[in-house]
Amino acid sequence: MYDYIKGILSNKSNSSKGTFVTVEASGVGYLLEVTTRDFNKMPDGDVRIYTVLLHREDKMSLCGFLHREERDIFNILMSVSGVGSKMALTLLDEFESSELIGFVIGGNYKELTRAKGVGPKLAQKIILELKDKLMNYQTKEPIKITSVTPAKVDDRAVEDAQMVLVSLGYERKEIQDAISKAVTLLNDKASAEEILKEALKILSV
Repeated sequence: MYDYIKGILSNKSNSSKGTFVTVEASGVGYLLEVTTRDFNKMPDGDVRIYTVLLHREDKMSLCGFLHREERDIFNILMSVSGVGSKMALTLLDEFESSELIGFVIGGNYKELTRAKGVGPKLAQKIILELKDKLMNYQTKEPIKITSVTPAKVDDRAVEDAQMVLVSLGYERKEIQDAISKAVTLLNDKASAEEILKEALKILSV
């Protein structure tokens, strides 16, 4: 329903119920639950918050994120049975988005247990359900990275990084530009996780 809200930060509150900000746009104050990480980075004045509308039986609420890729990863985390909005926010508080994706791709469930409330069983479940979604997302035609030569980086690493970005909802041109720039910053031994981490940094600017 909402992609993002652009307005003025009018209030911040942190309590046992969660971390919230209010953004005023066109005379309406929108209350959004955010990660502690974003809460601490929230600039005064004008802000753009990428949103997720949560619709439960008893209420509707909004979650907000300073960066689009974190919003998209939040949505993917929410697709795992047993992971609600609070748990998804906790995971995004504990880890950078690129770290989370790297753990899932690498099957490193022990790292995920560092997040509060995430035990080994849930961590393994997150990896089991999300790895296929991130790595097996198929496009009708491959995305060609025109500025990357085969000698620069491993083709499979580039393809794996591309598939994850496609699954997160980025457009073909965005992916092409981000990966092309990312590989120029890395050596020829770069893994899919390293390419992805650099590409997400570029996309978040």
